[in-house]
Amino acid sequence: MAACGVRRAVLSQAVSRFWCPQGHAPLRGRYTCVPNTGDRTTTSAAQGTPSACWVRISKHDAIGRNGRNFQNSQGGGAGAGGAAGGAAGGCLMAVVAFSLFSGPEEDGRAEVQRKEAEMIMLLKKAKLSVSRGQLEVASGLLHQAVVVAHQTHNHQAVIYAYSLMANLAYVQGQLDHAEKLFKAAMSFMLSGGMPQDDNAVIEMSLKLATIYAEQNKAELAEIGFRFCTESLEVKLQKHKETAVEDLTEEQEALRKDTRLLLGLCLDSRARYRASTLHLNQAGQDYQKALDICLQEQGHTHPQTLVLMSDLATILDLQGRHDDALALVQRAVDLSRSTGHPDQHVLLGNMAGILLHKGRLDDSVRFYLQALGLAQQAGDQEAVEKIHEGLQEVKKKKKKRRSQESTEDETNATQP
Repeated sequence: MAACGVRRAVLSQAVSRFWCPQGHAPLRGRYTCVPNTGDRTTTSAAQGTPSACWVRISKHDAIGRNGRNFQNSQGGGAGAGGAAGGAAGGCLMAVVAFSLFSGPEEDGRAEVQRKEAEMIMLLKKAKLSVSRGQLEVASGLLHQAVVVAHQTHNHQAVIYAYSLMANLAYVQGQLDHAEKLFKAAMSFMLSGGMPQDDNAVIEMSLKLATIYAEQNKAELAEIGFRFCTESLEVKLQKHKETAVEDLTEEQEALRKDTRLLLGLCLDSRARYRASTLHLNQAGQDYQKALDICLQEQGHTHPQTLVLMSDLATILDLQGRHDDALALVQRAVDLSRSTGHPDQHVLLGNMAGILLHKGRLDDSVRFYLQALGLAQQAGDQEAVEKIHEGLQEVKKKKKKRRSQESTEDETNATQP
């Protein structure tokens, strides 16, 4: 799978949160990143959308829900474009609430209320257009909304609109424009007094890091990922200074949100490092992300199973086929018992590992199982990858028969 496709998926993931604390809409179905393996239906961020509790949603959906809204495995809730979502409060509610206190003098209040009602309607229409795949229409509506937000000095609405515009620019492949818009949103967040280590700022920084990865700006990407992970680790260390039983409900929610965000950062960096063939570092990041997911969300959580499969992919690429098979087998078994939405992706990944172990008949069996489920799910990308894997099995079987035939002829000619 092309490295750029992998990196694009990393941001799709960042644009639609699945690691889910405090209510972020989970995503489904991402295909794992393995550089040009050809015979693998991998489970990582390929050119589709990532996963979250990997629940598959389209790129349009990710923006429509305003991306990365941390969501618990139990609940939902929409934020405002990922990091900005937290900053903007839940969807349009923060915009509405802010408008109640942001009017000028009494004589101008009616005009301000009219403009803010117009702005809210523009934002709603933009999100509806995105859900319908009308991206150009959505872009025009968002530009109108941000103008009105500036006119009414609605700080929350400006952040919200810029975040939606940035996400939209990203999925349209306008990376430079997306970068500028994310930076603009972050600038408003910081100028409004938000601390640099606030989770919303860190999440926005993660989006920028994934854009730099997509643009092959390796140094900036690494700096961005490092800033995210180190900032979160420092915050979590401070949380450890307070005994668990002494944490308030709000503090505990923030601790979990912060830890899951760290898991997301590690997962995103792992896929980036895998795409650049830094397999040892990728494996370390995947293992840390998996540990976090196991501790915070449990061993049957959809995200946990995807991380198991992703880590198995890295082990397989490192030649550790037995370890890889054991891990992906565990993920597949759990996916069967829990009804994982992307079971076909896990099965395809297992088939690829079996192929590398030389167990060709078993590989075909699992590829065919994966194919049936992928077709039922309408996942055309997975179907294509599975067919590529089956073709690779066919080639290896042909090569094996040729070698066996040669050996038989050699043995027949020996006295």
